[in-house]
Amino acid sequence: MTEFIGRAVIWLLLAAVVVSAVNAIVRYTLGISSNAWLELQWYLFSAVFLLGAGYVFLHDQHVRIDVISSRMSRRKQVWVDVIGIFFFLLPLCLFIVWTALPSLGKAIDTWEVSPSPGGLLRWPLFILLPIGFTLLFIQSISELIKRVAFLSGHGPDPHAKAEKTEEEKLLEEIQRELEEKEATQLAAAARAAKTGDKA
Repeated sequence: MTEFIGRAVIWLLLAAVVVSAVNAIVRYTLGISSNAWLELQWYLFSAVFLLGAGYVFLHDQHVRIDVISSRMSRRKQVWVDVIGIFFFLLPLCLFIVWTALPSLGKAIDTWEVSPSPGGLLRWPLFILLPIGFTLLFIQSISELIKRVAFLSGHGPDPHAKAEKTEEEKLLEEIQRELEEKEATQLAAAARAAKTGDKA
């Protein structure tokens, strides 16, 4: 589910770029500006950020501060993840969902609109918060299960890459070709030196 949502959310990023570009072109060429288009950019970016958080966690691409954990053994690193997920991330997700619901209910009841002239409805933006953190909560449970399985010997390392990316494969191929070329040059130099010694 997280993979599917993450791949769908990618298109919202493209939409945000297109809206931003069209808005800038229209503003500078025709002198027409709209708060609705500006807010739509913010809504799309917010959707990418909130709905894509679980996808980023799934692929272990979130920001990490590895100053201390990089010196730990792999098992200790996973234990830090387990403690962080269980005691910090899961409660944070629940807290944000719980505190966001009253604001969402109020925005829907009052049909809240942006105070900017020509602004958009606010409840679609408010609904992203509980949905995004619910998705992150679900993915956090999944990541917690993976790490506990690894620690108990019932699963693979959650950070181990199953398959190399195309970039990594290309880099390895280039390195292999460079090593072969260097070996050929060394062999040619050795032959030339040997021939020179005989002469």
